[in-house]
Amino acid sequence: MLITTTPGVEGHVIREYCGIVFGETVSGINFVKDFAAGLSNFFGGRSHTYEEELITARETALQEMQARAAQMGANAVVGVDIDYEMLGSDNGMMMVTVSGTAVVID
Repeated sequence: MLITTTPGVEGHVIREYCGIVFGETVSGINFVKDFAAGLSNFFGGRSHTYEEELITARETALQEMQARAAQMGANAVVGVDIDYEMLGSDNGMMMVTVSGTAVVID
């Protein structure tokens, strides 16, 4: 399935609009990841633990959106938007949501 942030797909005609689709995931950031990220913050450099968690959450949300689009009979999702949010009183949860328009292209 083709997934794109653009409103259309060059070289293809949108034959049918199936509707808006979403994918979401919420991940907990545990003490060990927080501790490792804190070390990166203290000593400088990138936080690979948070980066890995972010990549996994984004891929999960995209896969969920793709599965929902397929259930609607779509073969592409256009106009995809990805949003990241920290949740919880201590920002201990990370939410990734993706949305787009499920379409049938030729």
